[in-house]
Amino acid sequence: MFHCHVCGSNSAKEERVSEVFLMQRRRILVEDIPASVCLRCGDPVFSRQTTEKVRRMIREAAKPVRAEEVDVFEYV
Repeated sequence: MFHCHVCGSNSAKEERVSEVFLMQRRRILVEDIPASVCLRCGDPVFSRQTTEKVRRMIREAAKPVRAEEVDVFEYV
């Protein structure tokens, strides 16, 4: 059963999302991740299997499908 850890809602829909992960001071974008997305606040929740697969992809240095340049802004 779904339970959002941000807002407490029990309603979600299944979607594919993109997330940026920070690993050893590197930002890594992973696209098309299956997630339960909270209908109230929009926070994505990943299954254990999905989380483990993403972790393996990043830590075992799977070959990225492409590289992109990112503009970085500092909030001052």
